[in-house]
Amino acid sequence: MGGLLFYDWNTLPFVILVLVLSFTVHEFAHAYSAYKLGDPTAQHFGRVSLNPMVHLDLFGTIMLLLAGFGWAKPVPVNRGNFKKPRLYGIIVTAAGPISNLILAFISMFILALFHKNGWFDGLSTGSGDAIQIFLSLMLSINLTLFLFNLIPIPPLDGYRIIQDLVDLKYSEGLQKFEQWASVIFLLVVFIRPLRQVTLDPYLSLGNDIVRWFAKPIAFMLGM
Repeated sequence: MGGLLFYDWNTLPFVILVLVLSFTVHEFAHAYSAYKLGDPTAQHFGRVSLNPMVHLDLFGTIMLLLAGFGWAKPVPVNRGNFKKPRLYGIIVTAAGPISNLILAFISMFILALFHKNGWFDGLSTGSGDAIQIFLSLMLSINLTLFLFNLIPIPPLDGYRIIQDLVDLKYSEGLQKFEQWASVIFLLVVFIRPLRQVTLDPYLSLGNDIVRWFAKPIAFMLGM
């Protein structure tokens, strides 16, 4: 993920819009899946909503723009309300990253649809550029959010999934290392040499996902 230095100032409004939409859908997916699986906690707090104001954390959003690392308000979940706490917990946790993957796929599909039908040619230069920038950022940023959130380090979704997958005795042991893991993670995010040999190569898997998307999209569009 890049910070402000990686975005042109003319692109920044699109970046902010994409981040707001992506964070909102991500947190809504957590809240909605928890509600449908029997936990009304998020609903009581007004989080089963697509209203960005109930999900965005101001400081977390600023940090994402500045450093490429940020967060939204965590969705409150009471796993005691689930019939199968660990299984449903994994589903609820995974719903967030999966929603970003779906948004990325939809964005790439729409981009391909525009190109196939020559719709960009029928638009003014400004309108065509705006749509292309928005969809391209929706694709790249949501792929990054998908991969980023699956990293198995607290407080990311990947860590919560690991906690539910491993045996309970190991899950309790993991909690002892949460504080140190978070410190290590912050060092990796903010120290560029470490980031370039760890986080950046992992996030580059987004390019592989784009190639995987290309085949079903080409099939659906008859390309």
